[in-house]
Amino acid sequence: MIKFLTPAPHIERLPQNKINSTYSRLRWQVFAGIFFGYAAYYFVRKNFALAMPGMIEAGMYTKADLGYALSFVSIAYGISKFIMGSVSDRSNARAFLTLGLFLSGASMVALGMFPWATSSITMIAILLFLNGWFQGMGWPPCGRTMVHWWSKKERGTIVSIWNTAHNVGGAVPALLLILATSIYANSHSIASVNDVPQSSIWQEALYYPGFAAIIASLFVWIVMRDTPQSCGLPSIEEYKNDYPDDYDAEKSEQELSSKEIFVEYVFKNKLLWYIAIANVFVYLIRYGVLDWAPTYLKEVRHFNIDKSSTAYALYEIAAIPGTLFCGWVSDKIFKSKRGLTGFIFMIATTIALWIYWKTPSQDVAMVMMVVVGFLIYGPVMLIGLHALELAPKKAAGTAAGFTGLFGYLGGSVAASAIIGYSVTHYGWNSGFYIMITGSILACVLLFITMLQEEKHHNQIAKQN
Repeated sequence: MIKFLTPAPHIERLPQNKINSTYSRLRWQVFAGIFFGYAAYYFVRKNFALAMPGMIEAGMYTKADLGYALSFVSIAYGISKFIMGSVSDRSNARAFLTLGLFLSGASMVALGMFPWATSSITMIAILLFLNGWFQGMGWPPCGRTMVHWWSKKERGTIVSIWNTAHNVGGAVPALLLILATSIYANSHSIASVNDVPQSSIWQEALYYPGFAAIIASLFVWIVMRDTPQSCGLPSIEEYKNDYPDDYDAEKSEQELSSKEIFVEYVFKNKLLWYIAIANVFVYLIRYGVLDWAPTYLKEVRHFNIDKSSTAYALYEIAAIPGTLFCGWVSDKIFKSKRGLTGFIFMIATTIALWIYWKTPSQDVAMVMMVVVGFLIYGPVMLIGLHALELAPKKAAGTAAGFTGLFGYLGGSVAASAIIGYSVTHYGWNSGFYIMITGSILACVLLFITMLQEEKHHNQIAKQN
C-alpha cells in the first residue's frame, strides 16, 4: 500500500467531556467533504456528453464514434469502482477521495485544452478511460466514510441526502457551459447565446468542469478525516449504542484481507448478486436518457443550446427531491424494504420514459425528462444503500463497487455504445426501444429482488 493511502492509525481516545462536541463537529465536517467531494466528481463524470453535439456539428466525429469513445468512461468506471473499492476498503478515505478527484479533473482539462487529446477517436477513448478509472475512486471512500461515521439506524437518511451530491454535481457542467456560451457571445459580439455555434464552445464543456474539480479536490483534502478512531473517538456503534445483530467489536473494526472481502462477503452473497444484475438496467435508463439528451433534443426536438442545457441540468436537479422522497418512502412507508421501493419507482419511470418518447410537444418532452430524473435516481440510491447494508463496514466499498461494476459495464456501456450505434444506423426510435425494454427488465429484476429480500429477512428473524 502506498504510504499516502495507508489508513490513518487509531490514536489515544479524547477525554470523555470532549467526545460529544468533537464527534458532532467532525461528522458534519466529514459529511461536507464527502458530499461536495462526490458532487465534484460529477463535474467531470458525463460532461463529455455536452461536448458531443459541438464535435458532431464541427464534423469531427459521428455519433457512433463518440458513443464508442464515451463507453470507455463506463467500462473503466465499472472495473475501477470494483477494484479500487477493494483498495479503498484498505485506504485512508481522505487521501483516496482527494487523489481520484484531482486526477479526474486533470484528465478533462487535458482533453479540452490540448489538440493532441482530440486528434483521434482512439486518443479520446484513452483519456476517457483514464477519467473513468479515476472516477472509480469516488464512491468507495464515501461509502467507507458513511459506515464508519453513521450508525445503521441513521444511515438510510444520511445516504439518501449524500446521494443527491451527484445530482448537484451533475447539473454543474451544463451551467458552466451556459456561462461559457455567454462569455463567448460577449467576446465575439454575438447578440444572443442561441446564435453561438455549438462547434465553437465544445472545448469549454470539458476544461471548465475539469478546473472546477481540481479546485474542489483541495477543499476535500482540508475538511475530510478517515475513521473516528483516527481522531481519538470511539467507534460509531459504541458512540450511538447501535450495534447490528451480527456486530463483533473486535472483528468489525479489524481490517479485512482482499480474499475475505471478495470471497466471503461479495461472491457468496446471493442477494448482492440480485441487486447487481438489476443495476444493469437501472443504469441503462439513467445514462441512456442523460448521455443522449443534448443530441436528441437538438436533432429531434429542435431545442437550442440554451434550452437543451437547461433540460440537462433540470434532469439532475429533479433527482434531488426524487432521491430524498425515495429514501423517505423506503424507510417510513415500506420499512426499509429496498426492493419493493425500487420496483414501484421503476414502474413509474417506465411510464414517464414512454411519454418522453411519444409526446409531440416540446414542453411535455422537457417535463417528462425532468420526471424521469426525479424517479430514476431513487433506485440508483437504493441499490447502493442495499449493498452497504449487505456487507461488513470494512467491506462496504467493495460491495458497492460490485453493484457498480454491473451498472457501468452493463447499463452505462449499453447507454453509450449500443444506443449510439443503434441511433446512428436505425434512428432514434431504436434507441428508445432499447431503453423501454431495459426499463421493463429492471422492473422484473427488482420484483425478484423484493421477493428474495423478504425471504432474507424471514431467515434472519428465525435465526434470532
